[in-house]
Amino acid sequence: SDDRTSAERVKVIFDGIAAASNHNGGRIAFGPDGMLYIGTGDASIPENSQEPGNPNGKLLRLTPEGEIPADNPRTGNPLWVMGIRNTQGWDWPDQNDAGTLWLVDHGPSGEMMRFGHDEVNVVSVNGNLGWPEIYGCEDEQGMIPPVITWNDAVPPGGAAIYSGEAIPEWKGSLIIATLGSRHLHRVVIQNGSVVNHEVYFRNELGRLREVMMGPDGNLYVTTSNCDGRGDCPEEGDKILRIIK
Repeated sequence: SDDRTSAERVKVIFDGIAAASNHNGGRIAFGPDGMLYIGTGDASIPENSQEPGNPNGKLLRLTPEGEIPADNPRTGNPLWVMGIRNTQGWDWPDQNDAGTLWLVDHGPSGEMMRFGHDEVNVVSVNGNLGWPEIYGCEDEQGMIPPVITWNDAVPPGGAAIYSGEAIPEWKGSLIIATLGSRHLHRVVIQNGSVVNHEVYFRNELGRLREVMMGPDGNLYVTTSNCDGRGDCPEEGDKILRIIK
């Protein structure tokens, strides 16, 4: 609505993404090029992630109207990045370049006897993060290993590059909300490698789901303690503003 206090369904702009009891991705974001990016999970079928014609286990790129851009790497295909297990966050380090992004992904929880190893990745357009062919620090030609992986499950929720002024030393860092480990992570990436990694709010705020920069230049974080996996306080979940 004009006053931005109500909404109604207008139309489905993209369909055919399989769903399951978990591994559904679900994050969307408009990129610096104005295109709509959609993160999908493998819907508990790992092979989906390596099938270019399957929308699951991918980062998809569409126009805001749901059409496939002519300059996508594969003609008539929304695929932008493949080999993803279950991403819930990404951002672009250069707001003039949509082709390179920093993306977090959930590691396995028992598939093929694999556990843990959530990821932070530096990936370019048409990149392949390798799931399920590789995981953790494994490397294979044509597939991209992570710049950070954790032995135990974190797992990462939302991720945003800090662009504000309130905490100047954070500027340009990737800030990641985590769920099971209940931390806020700051990762500094330079020239495609991690040069610093810090953890904040260790077990202070509970499960952290989303993180984003607000229009006021401050960082906002949502808790996820009332999703059945956390300790839900009487006042419910919260939206938190992080300042120095």
